[in-house]
Amino acid sequence: MVLSVSTIAAANWWLNSSGSTPEFFVGVEFAYSGNVNDVKALVDKAKDYTNLFVIGSIEISFNQTALNESCDYVVDSGLYLIVFITDSETYSYDVFDWGAEAKQKYGDMFLGVYRYDEPGGHQLDLGPSILVDNAENYTDMADKFSSYLNILISYHKNYSDTVITADYGLYWFDYKAGYTAVLTEFGWNHSRPLHTGLCRGAAEAYNRDWGAIVTWTYNNTPFIYSREELYSDLKLAYNNGAKYAVVFNYPVTGSYGILTEDHFGALKDFWNYVNSNPQEHGVIQGEVAYVLPKDYGFGFRHAEDKIWGLWEADELSQKVWDDVNTLLDQYGSRLDIVYDDPEVMGAVKNRYDKLFFWNETIA
Repeated sequence: MVLSVSTIAAANWWLNSSGSTPEFFVGVEFAYSGNVNDVKALVDKAKDYTNLFVIGSIEISFNQTALNESCDYVVDSGLYLIVFITDSETYSYDVFDWGAEAKQKYGDMFLGVYRYDEPGGHQLDLGPSILVDNAENYTDMADKFSSYLNILISYHKNYSDTVITADYGLYWFDYKAGYTAVLTEFGWNHSRPLHTGLCRGAAEAYNRDWGAIVTWTYNNTPFIYSREELYSDLKLAYNNGAKYAVVFNYPVTGSYGILTEDHFGALKDFWNYVNSNPQEHGVIQGEVAYVLPKDYGFGFRHAEDKIWGLWEADELSQKVWDDVNTLLDQYGSRLDIVYDDPEVMGAVKNRYDKLFFWNETIA
């Protein structure tokens, strides 16, 4: 058998002799079916150019037999595993016992659980899973949000090294609540440098991991964008130091959810790039940071965006919006966005070459 250069590189980098966990994960999230055979088909399709598989189907996780069969197949195929878990009382079995058993069974191949999707986004948009619907002020709001969210994820930390979520806002407070990693959503018309700066800045302040999940660009077919754009987003996340790069896959529009041969081609291209360019991982770092006032839960989608979903934009919102966009024009993806929180401000001050504060003039 003849091995290609990229195959040899992959073997050397991903599967080193010490058996240590990889520094970077790329994979797909399966969310479109409750059929184990569909899980297996997607695993077989993607396993040669990914190292992570996220079981995001509630239908699979509600069925313990199906979940176990799916997890076995994922791990037996050589992929690391993350499982989406919803409210524990909705299961017919004890998900905490299952998690402990899964960790023992799969070892390091079981990375952890994905718990509570888009907590910050639900709060900003007053969505169906909103955590807090009343607060006296921003500080009261931040305390309630982080405390309530911590309750939802803390039990999973008894068996899982990683509790992860995906979000499109309020990343800082996700980390403050205790998440070990947050995936910023690359989709719609979201500014990649802005959301990278928000998510990476929070992760660095709390000494945690971060990643990106490529989500919908459109509300209907094809949902996700082209091969070239998908590859560009995955590469952007990798070069900016993400630990995870995941492609969201829902609903069903073809044999493999919404993913086409072009999308799998992008994953193959990216896999080859990663294994040929390990030195490019994290080559772009946050070198400067914009510092927001403590507990200022601004949505950052436009100048009039809400604060914590409960308050309209205030007298500071326009300035913050303008400041951040001015700095993005100057620094691009080298800008992180953090908060003036005494809990982590010491680490923040030591990390960056320069800090820009909300209460100074930015030009």
